[in-house]
Formats: sequence, structure tokens, C-alpha cells
Amino acid sequence: MTISSAVLYQKENQIAYIVMNRPEKRNALSIEMAEELIAALHQAEKDPEVKVVILTGEGKGFSAGGDLQVLHTLNNSAQIMNYMKKALQIIQTMKDLDKYVISAVHGFAAGAGFSIAIAADFIVAKKDASFACSFTNVGIIPDLGLLKGLADKLPTAVAKEWISSGRQVTAQEAYERGIVNRVVEGDLLEEATEFAQFIVHGPPLANQFVKHMVNHASEYNQDTNDLQELAVQTLLLQSEDNKEGIAAFFEKRKPAFKGK
Repeated sequence: MTISSAVLYQKENQIAYIVMNRPEKRNALSIEMAEELIAALHQAEKDPEVKVVILTGEGKGFSAGGDLQVLHTLNNSAQIMNYMKKALQIIQTMKDLDKYVISAVHGFAAGAGFSIAIAADFIVAKKDASFACSFTNVGIIPDLGLLKGLADKLPTAVAKEWISSGRQVTAQEAYERGIVNRVVEGDLLEEATEFAQFIVHGPPLANQFVKHMVNHASEYNQDTNDLQELAVQTLLLQSEDNKEGIAAFFEKRKPAFKGK
């Protein structure tokens, strides 16, 4: 099903496929695309049949980032702030989503495209894909959470180099640095779908808590974390999924989790 001309949406086998669809603009981020991406993510979250989201781009690359033609027309702080807040809402929605998001990256993920890719819970990248903090090429800093994201995931000197040089980082280098989960040579969506199977067949409730607790782990001290784990585990031990998992273990079969 099409959300709009800027974003495509399709659901199949418990996976929501969301596609940025401005190939003639290298999937550069317009206000329309930002709004429709947010709407598509919310649609996937509300659908009980969807277990995981795969986000990718139409055409030759994932996304070239912000639409410079649009940015060039923003003449005052209010207009710039409105654009930035809408774009940032994509990142916040991805991180707040109660379901895992996989970025399937081919070609290039540059600037804000890199921000969107890294905001996902996992990245599956084609072998010839590349990532670039191209912000400094136009005299600005990484935004949409990318600066902190790289600072959190990389050694300090490496983060500074990637950001300030603006150079292209290969999928293999990003994999070796822990940014990419899997580098693939075959069909990207097929490989991303295969990667997603541990989520599709996994326990939705437990995965939901894992996502949010890991995302916020650095905000809590050990005592607070221990209390949170205790509360969540007490809840999950009373769930139907836990009972199903235990039954499947003793019956030597795969569990059929329902997120209840």
C-alpha cells in the first residue's frame, strides 16, 4: 500500500517494509517525506500483525540526507527550526517505537541519511554501500542525533575523524566498528528479511523491553537498572509468551509467541 508518492508502505509476513521514494532526488529529506515516514512508522506500530520494520530507499541509494534545495530556501530561524523539528521527529519515532527497526542500506547513506540509518536498531548493508558525515562539507555539524550516536558507538578519535573529514566509510569498515550488523552481497531486502527472522519469531513483549532498556541503559545507575529489570522480569514471567516458551522447551519444539 502506498502512503504517498514520497513513501511506500507494504506489509508481508509480519514485516512492514517502508521505502523512501524520491529516487530522482536521491531520497533527500523533504518535509513531505518526513511527515509520511513518521506516519508509516506509526502505522506499523499500531498494526498487531507487524513484528518488525525494514526501512530502505528506492533507487540507487538509501538517502543523500537533507534536501539542500529546500534548505536553501529557508530564510529565517523559525523556518529552519520547523524543518529540523520535523526531521528530528523521524529519529525520535524510530527510537520510541515499540518494535525493532532495521535499516537496509544500499548505495549511500549520507548526512541526514546516515542519521536515519543509525537511528534504527540494526543495520543490514550491501557490500558496496557507504556512509558519510557530509555535514562539514557544507560547514555545519551532524544533526538528527548522529553526532551523539557516533560518539556513543565509536572511539572518540574515530568519531571526530568520521565527522570532520566527511569521508565515505565503507560498509565493511562500519561493520568492523560495530555500526553495521551484517554486510551482504545478495539481494538487500531478501537478506534484511532473513536477518529479521529472529525478531519475527521472537517474543514481542520481551523484545520491546529489551529495545527500550538497552537504549536508555546509560541513563541509569546499576541499582536503578536492577530494580527496572526486577519489575520487568516479574511482569514477563506472568505472560502467555513465557508460558509458551517453557512449554515449547519441554515439548522440544519452536515457541509460537503472540506478544501476550
